[in-house]
Amino acid sequence: MAQTGCLSNFMHTARPYIAMICLQFGYAGMNIITKVSLNRGMSHYVLVVYRHAFATAVIAPFAIVLERKVRPKMTFAVFMQIFVLGLLGPVIDQNLYYAGLKFTSPTFSCAMSNMLPAMTFIMAVLCRMEKLDMKRVRCQAKVLGTIVTVGGAMLMTLYKGQVVNFLWAGPVNAAHTSGNASEASDKDWVKGSILLIIATFAWASFFILQAVALKRYAAHLSLTALVVFMGTLQSIAVTFVMEHKASVWSIGWDMNLLAAAYAGIVSSSIAYYVQGLVMKKRGPVFVTAFSPLMMIIVAIMGSFILAEKIYLGGILGAILIVAGLYSVLWGKYKEGQEKEAEEIPEPVKCNGENGHVIPNIQENDIEMQKAEVLKPN
Repeated sequence: MAQTGCLSNFMHTARPYIAMICLQFGYAGMNIITKVSLNRGMSHYVLVVYRHAFATAVIAPFAIVLERKVRPKMTFAVFMQIFVLGLLGPVIDQNLYYAGLKFTSPTFSCAMSNMLPAMTFIMAVLCRMEKLDMKRVRCQAKVLGTIVTVGGAMLMTLYKGQVVNFLWAGPVNAAHTSGNASEASDKDWVKGSILLIIATFAWASFFILQAVALKRYAAHLSLTALVVFMGTLQSIAVTFVMEHKASVWSIGWDMNLLAAAYAGIVSSSIAYYVQGLVMKKRGPVFVTAFSPLMMIIVAIMGSFILAEKIYLGGILGAILIVAGLYSVLWGKYKEGQEKEAEEIPEPVKCNGENGHVIPNIQENDIEMQKAEVLKPN
């Protein structure tokens, strides 16, 4: 029984970690598939529209059925938060991220996205969602981890070093050396970097506002469905402004359809819902702290699928990112322990050798009865 209880407690504690790690694998797959689709000429504006149309179609039925009795009333304040969430996530973040991905590479895009925990932590402190007490070791660990994570991402960006050929990627990279020689120009690379930075800032803002919206509109599925639906409408308007050819909307049974469906089902509907559940318990900083893992996964998958070259600077940066991630998560873990300790009620007292539990109220009643018996007439 004791082992079963320990296992149950472990699974309860590990559930948010497992959920966020699985999401990073889902995001990594989206980066690879999306890069292939964009290289084949698909408009990223159209991809965003189809992505959130798929997401709405998948998650809306569950929200309508499962939360019909617990769905809060829609107010103007909640509607405006949903409107801004659709603008920050589906429109600004994803359009700029796809544009930056098109100008750079999947690994580089993920490396730039590793600034997300730092941006989210700073914004959370400014919004008073995170308490910063530098006298506490856990706060020092979070700040130090944030700095190390950003440093690792910047090392990947600024320093390449020599190419490191893995055993599984050596022949592929050698065969594609001539093809990879024609990389994006420096001008496009800088442009892509700027777009990725703005996209990351919008993503961090999305997490902060989502945490606020969940407090007013606690129906997670319904909030996710409304956000992706609003994002679909806004993305359609943006696409009509930016794309003037009707041919860009055509999509067949090819990689473009796979990219839209995968991104919509996995990276929008499922990811938004899981992030909301984890965020309610652990906060936005915990959710974004796992994003560096996506870069490592994409680097390995990219060497397999896209024959992307892995540089020494990328490996060193990845080591720093993992170290910073561990520091941030350790700080959040200690913070969670402190919160759980504060929520535990007054401890009960144990009497007898067998450890029978007698609550304080019951003990007081027994003492009063004894006093009545011993009271002189």
